[in-house]
Amino acid sequence: MVSQHSNLTPIMKDAALFKAVIENVVDGIVVINKNGLIRCVNPSACLLFGYTSDELCGKNVSMLMQAPEGARHAGYVERYELTGQAAIIGKGREVKAVKKGGIVFPARLAVGEASHEDQQVYIGIIHDLSLEKEAEEKLQKYTNKLEAVVEERTGFLKNIVHTLEQAKDEVNISLQKEREVNRLKTRFVSMASHEFRTPLSGIQLSASLIEYYYNRQDKQKVLSHLKKIKVSVGELTAILDDFLSVEKIEAGKLKSCFKEFDIREMCLEVMAEVGTQSKPKQKIRYKHKGDTTTVSLDCTLLRHCLINLLTNAIKYSGEDAFIHIETIINSKMYHLRVRDNGIGIPANDQANLFEAFFRAQNTTGIQGTGLGLNIVKRYADMMNGFVRFESVENQGSVFTISFPIAKKKANYSRVCVCDEDHSSC
Repeated sequence: MVSQHSNLTPIMKDAALFKAVIENVVDGIVVINKNGLIRCVNPSACLLFGYTSDELCGKNVSMLMQAPEGARHAGYVERYELTGQAAIIGKGREVKAVKKGGIVFPARLAVGEASHEDQQVYIGIIHDLSLEKEAEEKLQKYTNKLEAVVEERTGFLKNIVHTLEQAKDEVNISLQKEREVNRLKTRFVSMASHEFRTPLSGIQLSASLIEYYYNRQDKQKVLSHLKKIKVSVGELTAILDDFLSVEKIEAGKLKSCFKEFDIREMCLEVMAEVGTQSKPKQKIRYKHKGDTTTVSLDCTLLRHCLINLLTNAIKYSGEDAFIHIETIINSKMYHLRVRDNGIGIPANDQANLFEAFFRAQNTTGIQGTGLGLNIVKRYADMMNGFVRFESVENQGSVFTISFPIAKKKANYSRVCVCDEDHSSC
């Protein structure tokens, strides 16, 4: 018959081995009953919390946890005993544990259950997370510092890129302006060499002929050539006036000065002045629509606009042509319109029509500076107006300058008392 002691020997050996494992495991182990009282602890738990086994056994486990975690822990066990619903049993979670002396440290708590001597006990395994948390904190600080450095460097690089883009844009603008200036210089030299040569040659020829006819005492011939000289001088003056107008606008020396005047009278005066330049049998007609002829604009600027438009209409229309000037005043707008049946503007040239020194391709052989329409547009802008046109090559053109009528303020009037060129305005 086999002795019972021989059957118990392996079990006892296993128990001794298990005890040795429990006593030497790195993590702390705390065993409590259903009331939360500590029944036993392993040496690692004593070392972890700084208590002896005698100081812990029989005490409530809440002494090892930071409030209110300890109170909640007791409630978890009680609820599990009553309902069987596990809140912490079989699960791991992070808690704030408390050493002897009140030092709080982070720990991971895993709770299991077991039966011993017909009683339920709960085994808590506590792993100190201090080193891990310290490492995480250092890593987070390093990450934050690195992110700050990256953000700073990124911002620095963005500023550099932005500065470079601005510099690039400024260089491009400067280059574009330089190209534009060079283009305008080229146009100016080309135009001036041609436009000045023609009237100057005429003046020189007429002066020589005057001397010739004067010696012959041919008064009519002398007067005829004097008239030609006056016309040539007028052409040169007009060219110089265009240059001066552009220069004043560019330098900001020219300001608009609004005052009330009769637009019908202004149109008739311009017709009489410019009409002397008309070709044989050309006819200029004027018509007004509206209950009043009084407008509030800059009379001098508008006069120059009409002179340029009317001069162009005469210049680019043939003999026997009809040229129409029309003014329209309604409740919202002033309109000044010049219509001709001249050579018109080629479709390909219409987009560049208001550029300085630009002349359409079908104007070869016809005197002009290419500044007239540019000045018209800029003068209209100065009076808050705008220019539009319709043109078909060989069928004529219609140019319209429109100005919104400003609402008059009560007890307010503006009177211009400056000189004609508005230099003191």
